[in-house]
Amino acid sequence: MVWRNFCLFILWMGAAGAPAPIFAQEQNHTIAFASDTQEPLLIEKVIRKTNHNQQATKLIFQDIVAGQPSSLFILGDVVSLGCQDSKWKRMDVYLGACRQHNIPVYAVLGNHELMLNASRGAAKFQERFPIHHSTGYVEKVDSVAVVLLNSNFSKMTDAEIEKQDDWYQHTITELDHDAAIKFVIVGCHHSPFTNSKVVAPSLKVQQQFVPAFVNSKKGVLFLSGHSHNFEHFNIQGKNFLVIGGGGGPHQPLRTGKRVIHDTDSSYKPMFHYLEVKRSGDSLQVVSRQLKADFSGFTDGLTFYVHRF
Repeated sequence: MVWRNFCLFILWMGAAGAPAPIFAQEQNHTIAFASDTQEPLLIEKVIRKTNHNQQATKLIFQDIVAGQPSSLFILGDVVSLGCQDSKWKRMDVYLGACRQHNIPVYAVLGNHELMLNASRGAAKFQERFPIHHSTGYVEKVDSVAVVLLNSNFSKMTDAEIEKQDDWYQHTITELDHDAAIKFVIVGCHHSPFTNSKVVAPSLKVQQQFVPAFVNSKKGVLFLSGHSHNFEHFNIQGKNFLVIGGGGGPHQPLRTGKRVIHDTDSSYKPMFHYLEVKRSGDSLQVVSRQLKADFSGFTDGLTFYVHRF
């Protein structure tokens, strides 16, 4: 915590004009995850409740950089309109700060990257994330494999969907047999399960991505966004988290008897991101929550997940 606070001071100094120095430190195997870091569109500012959303995104990236994770994964809707250069200006600064501090950033396409002009948006996204592959790719951190998938099925051809499905099935099987991998995390943009009143659960994600994850002996976390909330579901003994609190306008949640049971129904931060770190034979999962007065972050929720 002392190191994080010191780094935040240095970052604020850098923002004031002085370049932030890079300090050598012990390798940190913490993995950071964020989603829906886009600023609200004009129409969203009219129909949704906003709350200094752009400032929240800025603070999230500052806290991530201060924590010096080994890598950052963004689960789509990085910006509000991927095809427009103006929408990338702020994000390019944040991504540059991460890379300046030796934090590689990986991402998957969200629906906002492909709005209005899908090919142009995808091209600008690829410029920022050259390792990205639109039919799935995997990154390994310590003994954790993060499998990243494209859930924009309406923008994909049948051949692309089939290619991703084949790759995904093969990769999950391969990782289950890889002795160097202890845990598998699967991530995409559209949530297979959510109680959002604005976006529906993705049936295609349920059909295409969930079965292989559930059947994987090493699969422990399925992460997604699209719903601008923190939600936690336990489905067939596996953990599904919605972490869409990166800066998009907050979405109301359905209540009542027909909602999907939320394991952490009382934890509903407006802005947040996730830290995951191996702890022996478990993964420690921490939701970093932005305080209501925007004065900093707290560890809002911590829990552990285990392999079967």
